[in-house]
Amino acid sequence: MQAKDLAKFLMAAFYCSVLAAQSAPSEYGKLLAELKSGNTQVDFARLRLSYVDSPQRKVAKDISGAQKAMFAAMQAKDYAKALKEAETVLAAEYVNIDAHMVASMAAKYAGADDKADFHRAVVTGLLDSIRHSGDGKTAKTAWVVISVDEEYSMLRAFSLRPSGQALIHQDGHSYDEMKAKQQDGTEQTFYFNVDIPMKEFR
Repeated sequence: MQAKDLAKFLMAAFYCSVLAAQSAPSEYGKLLAELKSGNTQVDFARLRLSYVDSPQRKVAKDISGAQKAMFAAMQAKDYAKALKEAETVLAAEYVNIDAHMVASMAAKYAGADDKADFHRAVVTGLLDSIRHSGDGKTAKTAWVVISVDEEYSMLRAFSLRPSGQALIHQDGHSYDEMKAKQQDGTEQTFYFNVDIPMKEFR
């Protein structure tokens, strides 16, 4: 094989490898497909963490409008619209805990019990994956989150109302120190590792 032909061959092989890598499903894509197939025993921690740098997130549409509409529809008891908006959010960000919670409740009210149960199982899996990352009692044992929304989802899961927040830096990491009150007024403090969300601001 002549040098020119060898160069063409190597170039073609290189482009083929690049195309193969681009077409191969990401870790997030594989886990997402598994979950959507009905397997609610997937590794939810890996699902969340792999979403952060996934190709899907890079092309995801802004969901802020759909989230506001989702909550507004739920408050107005327009469950059909709430479910529709939740599905819009999940189309872009399937690890969104609030959207799964709304989808579960809206589906329940609509009589779609199987769908409600599925979304509820996903909510449980996502919340547990955060809860198992630490105990939230100190900075060193902080819960690891991939978004600020996850912090508030965790507090809501414990029926807690946020009462204060402070960003602290310690040992090269960033933490949100969140104060929250129980229904009887008792205040607790929780710590969230926000290294991943803070990358957005660097």
